[in-house]
Amino acid sequence: MTRIDSPAREGRLNDEWLEAEGFGGFASGTASTERTRRYHALLLSATQPPTGRMVLVNGVEAWLEDASGNTRIPLTMQRYGEGSVWPDISASLLSFDTEPWPTWRFQIGDAQTLTAEVLVGKASARTVLRWRLDNGALTLKVRPLMSGRDYHALHHENAAFNFDYVQSGDQIRWQAYGDVPAVVAASNGSYVHAPDWYRNFCYTVERERGMDFNEDLATPGVFSFDLLRGDAVLVLSANEGAAASAEATATQIAETERARRATFSSTLERSADSYVVARNEGTTILAGFPWFTDWGRDTFIAMRGLLIASGRLGDAESILLEWSGTISEGMLPNRFPDSGGAPEYNSVDASLWFVIAVHDYLATGHAGEKTVERLRQAVDAILDGYTSGTRYQIAADPKDGLLRAGVPGVQLTWMDAKVADWVVTPRIGKPVEVQALWINALRVAAAWNPRRTEAATRATHAFQQRFTDPASGALYDVVDVDHESGEIDHSVRPNQLFAVGGLPFSLIDNPDSARAIVDQCEQLLLTPMGMRTLSPQDPAYKGRYTGTPLERDGAYHQGTVWPWLLGAFVEAWLRVHGNDAACKAQARERFLKPLHDHLHRAGLDHVSEVADADAPHTPGGTPFQAWSLGELMRIERLLVTDT
Repeated sequence: MTRIDSPAREGRLNDEWLEAEGFGGFASGTASTERTRRYHALLLSATQPPTGRMVLVNGVEAWLEDASGNTRIPLTMQRYGEGSVWPDISASLLSFDTEPWPTWRFQIGDAQTLTAEVLVGKASARTVLRWRLDNGALTLKVRPLMSGRDYHALHHENAAFNFDYVQSGDQIRWQAYGDVPAVVAASNGSYVHAPDWYRNFCYTVERERGMDFNEDLATPGVFSFDLLRGDAVLVLSANEGAAASAEATATQIAETERARRATFSSTLERSADSYVVARNEGTTILAGFPWFTDWGRDTFIAMRGLLIASGRLGDAESILLEWSGTISEGMLPNRFPDSGGAPEYNSVDASLWFVIAVHDYLATGHAGEKTVERLRQAVDAILDGYTSGTRYQIAADPKDGLLRAGVPGVQLTWMDAKVADWVVTPRIGKPVEVQALWINALRVAAAWNPRRTEAATRATHAFQQRFTDPASGALYDVVDVDHESGEIDHSVRPNQLFAVGGLPFSLIDNPDSARAIVDQCEQLLLTPMGMRTLSPQDPAYKGRYTGTPLERDGAYHQGTVWPWLLGAFVEAWLRVHGNDAACKAQARERFLKPLHDHLHRAGLDHVSEVADADAPHTPGGTPFQAWSLGELMRIERLLVTDT
């Protein structure tokens, strides 16, 4: 867990926290309480779990008043216009802590402190806000700031917003728009209806990302709490109110969450649980917060660490079985559209990563006979489809047994950035990591289907002959570029690592060749945050992941660092340098310690999606990324030494 003493002095005001519920919704924000993203909210709900996300309550304006009403002490910070801050609470903010959930401590005058908490119930999908004053008689005032919009959008003042409310006991209900879930707020305070608009909020991270960054929010009224009488409690939920009082509901949610979170043996396992949510009658993994939903490739890469390595085998089985029913022409979908509709079958490697996840899961011995048979059938359906040929010219090449893939205008590999019609890294032909996945998948299936052995052997021989660069001993990134026989992409990228590490079977038998691959990646691509996606010596290299969407997408896989790739590197490094206790200790210190330090920065207790390729390797993208965390957990398990 992360504690930040004096966030302003430490320059930590913009570090972010996450509280996720079990259906795709979440609450998130910063250590300073300032909302810096359009996605920061206190009540953000998935109307079609885990998609259809709507921001219902963006935040609150909270402050203390004395008996006269003349003294106002702010507890939340807002930014307006082009960046002016009012009020600024940084001087009074003593600390921020993620344990047991986001908690702030404020200095109030000379002798008082106030504690504020935000908690989301995983099962209830309710947000609990609680304030506690250690002594003295002050009144807490809280104004909800509301929108009722798609979580990717922004909200602006309009006449259609419905400020009307219905009160029932200690609960207030608002329905901002007719097609948006209602907000129910239960409190142990009093409510005064006072509709108003707060205009022109400024979201600094959106501005940095080259996006629209100003928003207007509606505030229907003010809750008042006499803190001399005890804790102030406000419980927010979508559509349904609580059956019990606000205090009883908040206590029950807190007790349930405290007990649930205590079942996790580490901070990483508790953070990993944020990504595991409901889909249909089963379970899925969200690729990242705040803007990703569940993606095929991300799911199967992430689950190896998030679920299988950490022993959550029931969840792993549920996800694998759920996805096994979506195979079409040998392909698994890479994405389910947020708005519903047909799944998107546009990835060459998602299906192959599914096979790798099946291998890892079956190796645990957890699966029953029926599950084993269903998963084997799914793997065979994938390999049959790829062998005979499927969408986007994905097929085993009859000449060498390697897997070819790609058509102009479509991005099929994990390096999938696309802007309008521009595919930044098309990689049409035979990408190196796709061959590693393909051959591994064939070898996995050979365990129950011996006819796959010959195909795996043939493809392995062709791979070793065709991908080795005689000049460096490392591997080419793509051969038969654009399906032109003999055309080669010499780009130095981390994808070659999967031929040595990151997958169950290494494709490189020659120790000198394996060493050349690892050494090249270590010398040119390794950073404390993970692996660069392109050598700094390449003319196409981009050192910063910043700017407009066009600029960022142009750098996404052209140098930008990805922490999840560190898993393949560390495993490859161990296979080259040795798997003994001394090598494992060295790997922990050199490669994992910087990521552990990063857990206390940016997305607190999580690992970011990407980072700048150039020092100081500033984190970017999503601050909470499933496969980044999953690969850290998988490698941690790999580095455990026998005692």
